[in-house]
Amino acid sequence: MNEFQRLREAADYLKKQIPHKPVIGMILGSGLGILADEAQHPTVIPYEDIPHFPVSTVEGHAGQLVFGEIQGKQVMILQGRFHYYEGYSMQEVVFPVRVMKLLGINNLLVTNACGGVNRGFSPGDLMIIRDHIKFSDDSPLRGRNIDELGPRFNDMSQPYSPDLRIMAAEAAASIGIPLHQG
Repeated sequence: MNEFQRLREAADYLKKQIPHKPVIGMILGSGLGILADEAQHPTVIPYEDIPHFPVSTVEGHAGQLVFGEIQGKQVMILQGRFHYYEGYSMQEVVFPVRVMKLLGINNLLVTNACGGVNRGFSPGDLMIIRDHIKFSDDSPLRGRNIDELGPRFNDMSQPYSPDLRIMAAEAAASIGIPLHQG
């Protein structure tokens, strides 16, 4: 079975489990997994029940998908993710994102807790990522391209949507939450 067949099998399994097609994907890391509790009419699926899905080993990651509705939008939420440092290959790390693509999700929000080097930030500050520098020599794009998912090389001139960053900044300002960009 090739990688696309594994992806298709996982996506087909999920389609049979959920009542509505999700339009937004969310990958919640440490500290924000509780956001999934806000989903209305949730359908919860443990990772180990999904064909070919990796299993999160990080403490504090619930290891389940939550499908539901938040603010009137159908969402697919990963409570916990998979890391290269856990021993997963890059293909395994991106497997859930590729499944999201097969489910028709085109907008992805990812949260994480990471250390900062900006001395102007304080612990607990929120930051929207504008861009990043890739220091890893491994890539999920290595190997045979999966044509069904699109071209091998993505346009990385704006990897983080300027429109979504503006919306997030405006939403944070409207409720008085300080928000950095970096």
